[in-house]
Amino acid sequence: MRVAIYGREFTPSVIPHVRHLLEYLIAKDVEIWIYDSFYNFLKNQFECNKNFSTYTSNIDLPLDTDFMLSLGGDGTMLSAVSLIHNSGIPIAGINFGRLGFLASINKTDFETSIDQILVKNYKIQKRALLAVESPDKELFGGNSNYALNDITVFRYDSSAMITINAYLNGELLNSYWADGLIIATPTGSTAYSLSCGGPIIMPGSGNFVITPISPHNLNVRPVVISSEFELDLEIESRSEKYILSCDSKNETIASNVKLKITKAPFYINLIRLDGESYFETLREKLLWGLDVRNY
Repeated sequence: MRVAIYGREFTPSVIPHVRHLLEYLIAKDVEIWIYDSFYNFLKNQFECNKNFSTYTSNIDLPLDTDFMLSLGGDGTMLSAVSLIHNSGIPIAGINFGRLGFLASINKTDFETSIDQILVKNYKIQKRALLAVESPDKELFGGNSNYALNDITVFRYDSSAMITINAYLNGELLNSYWADGLIIATPTGSTAYSLSCGGPIIMPGSGNFVITPISPHNLNVRPVVISSEFELDLEIESRSEKYILSCDSKNETIASNVKLKITKAPFYINLIRLDGESYFETLREKLLWGLDVRNY
C-alpha cells in the first residue's frame, strides 16, 4: 500500500496527532510519501526513525499511489486537490481544522477510518471542478486554473463596485453591479456562496451556481445553471484591475482581461466511508434541528 500525505504548518497542539498517524501507518507497513515542505516542517517538530520519500507535485508520485491523505481543514484539502490535479488519486482528509465539510475524518479517532481505507472499504464520490481560462493571458501558471469549491471575481480595492457582464453560452445573463461574483460547484455551495445567500446544491446534481457579492440591486439573486454551460465574464472597474480567485489561489488581473469559466475535463475522487451521509454532515455542521440556545 502506497499513501501520499499532504499538509501545511500546524500549531504545536496538532503535532502529536500527526506523529501518531505516521507511526500507525508505519506499523501497517504502508509506504509513505510526504509533501516536501510539510516533511521539512515535521522534521523540526519531532524525531523519526524512518526516512520518507517526498514529492512536490503529482508527477513525482508513483503511478500506483493508492490514495492521498490531507492533514488539516477544508482549506488544506483544497490545496491538496490542486496537487492531485487530473491524476485520479483518491483523497480523504483528517480534520485538524474547524468546520470539516471535506476533511471528514476525526483527528482523535482516525484508526478505524484508516483501517477501512487500507482495505479499500470505501466509496468514491466524484466531485466536479470548475476551470477558468482567458484568451488574453495565462492564468495561475496554466495548470492550477481549476477549483473544487469556487471561482470568484472581486473588486480590487474598497473604493467602488465593479461591473461584471456575464454571458451564458454567448447570451447576456446580467450586468452585475457588485463587489464581486462567485461561481460555485455543488461542493463549494456550502462555502463562500452560502454566506452570500446562495443555495445548497447536492454533489452530483450537474449544476453550478452564480452568486453575486453585495449587489447594488437587491432584486439580483443567485442563479443555478447547468454545469454544461459556458460562462464568459467581462469586467469593468474604475481601478482598471480586479482580483480573480480559484479556491485558495488568487491573482490581480487587468480589467480588460476576459474570462471563460467551464466545467473541468476531470473529476476529483473523494473517498467516502461507510456510514458517512451528506445530509448528516449538513445537519451537524449547520446545526440544523438543534436549539442553538443550548450552545
